[in-house]
Amino acid sequence: MTTTIESFGVDEALIRRFDRPGPRYTSYPTADRFHEGFDARAHAKWLDHRDRIEPNKPLSLYVHLPFCASICYYCACNKVITKDHSRSAQYLDYLEKEIKLQTSYLPNSRRVTQMHFGGGTPTFLNASELSRLMRMLRDNFDFDPEGEYAIEIDPRSADEKIIHLLADLGFNRMSIGVQDFDEAVQKAVHRIQPEEMTMATLATARECGFQSINMDLIYGLPKQTPEGFSRTLDRVLEAAPDRLALYSYAHLPERFKPQRRIDPTDMPSAEVKLEIMLLAINRMLDAGYQFIGMDHFARVDDELAVAQRRGSLHRNFQGYTTQAECDLLALGVSSISKIGASFGQNVKTLDEYYACLDRGQLPVTRGIELSSDDLIRRDVIMELMCQGDLSMEAIGHSHGVVFQEYFAKELAQLRESFEPEEMLTVSADRIHITPKGRFFLRGIAMVFDRYFQSQVNPNRFSKII
Repeated sequence: MTTTIESFGVDEALIRRFDRPGPRYTSYPTADRFHEGFDARAHAKWLDHRDRIEPNKPLSLYVHLPFCASICYYCACNKVITKDHSRSAQYLDYLEKEIKLQTSYLPNSRRVTQMHFGGGTPTFLNASELSRLMRMLRDNFDFDPEGEYAIEIDPRSADEKIIHLLADLGFNRMSIGVQDFDEAVQKAVHRIQPEEMTMATLATARECGFQSINMDLIYGLPKQTPEGFSRTLDRVLEAAPDRLALYSYAHLPERFKPQRRIDPTDMPSAEVKLEIMLLAINRMLDAGYQFIGMDHFARVDDELAVAQRRGSLHRNFQGYTTQAECDLLALGVSSISKIGASFGQNVKTLDEYYACLDRGQLPVTRGIELSSDDLIRRDVIMELMCQGDLSMEAIGHSHGVVFQEYFAKELAQLRESFEPEEMLTVSADRIHITPKGRFFLRGIAMVFDRYFQSQVNPNRFSKII
């Protein structure tokens, strides 16, 4: 029997009704709630607390590498466009300073079980720079030999030698940027990436023993059509990566300057974008991929799909992950750490980053220390986003509240808006999201977001579908 989005009871009318702007919940509270009252001293306090109270708790590392050799017009990442490797060499000098400064607060707590290099383009770094960066990290952290170590790959800057080097350096997971193989789309977004180059990267990664390989696709880009994207899906599904991410392009040129280079007349209509999305989801489901949630799909034997079935799925700033117990220590410009009941974000520009480290100061410029209300809402939102099921008694007991009383208004809203559509069930002690409801996770989570409910301008977020 063919599995399609319609077989879950999701149709175009339902999507139109519930598709509104909202957060992606890689954190709660979301980053728009961070403030400058949380600074480097507050972050240092939480590092010190972690080292004394939970020295055996594993760490997840994130390293932001902002450099790109050319600009992709759709991109909303924090990046620096350059071809000058003296700039990346200088950045590594300062990353080393930050690593030593951050770890000075963690003499007893440096066991790493997870790492992710993001950007920008991590493979902008050449072989010697990548090797140097890994030496710096291994000199300061204790890496679990069974850990998950991932890197984002741009095939245009990662030849066969670089892929082999990454495997030798300990990377065992990879995310390959594809977006769309259609040449007209690639030209419109200024990212010319031949299909053969991408497939060669995938083949080399498999030869090198990478355990999980993801491909990123984006729908809603200029010049996209259902017919063109269907051809991209033909090739991607034939290649059968372990995971697929299907992202919705949010055209916000007033916020992201590179997007101003996109001709608005080239943008697909809302109807065409929806058609492309439905086409892609149906093709992935029919190919046997398990829908993880939001925009993530995985083969049934991939560790992400296994974690979902076991109820051990987690979510952080890199998306869905298998490790729930890690604090996240982030390095580099604009990166966000999660240490205990706190989030701390680094400064966003290279000049600010270098100036902080020259003063011997942690480059954290803003963040938030979570209140008791934030903590319980974070647990609720993450349980719903990751497990699709929660015990009210367990959450209430963990936080010393009667869940049904604390969230009486929210439960009423779930019963009124989502339960009649069979997206979830609310029983005496459980909230259970149905397979149909997993397509609307962000909308369900928004019910429990105290900040979003008072949001003056919700349109600053992308639409939830």
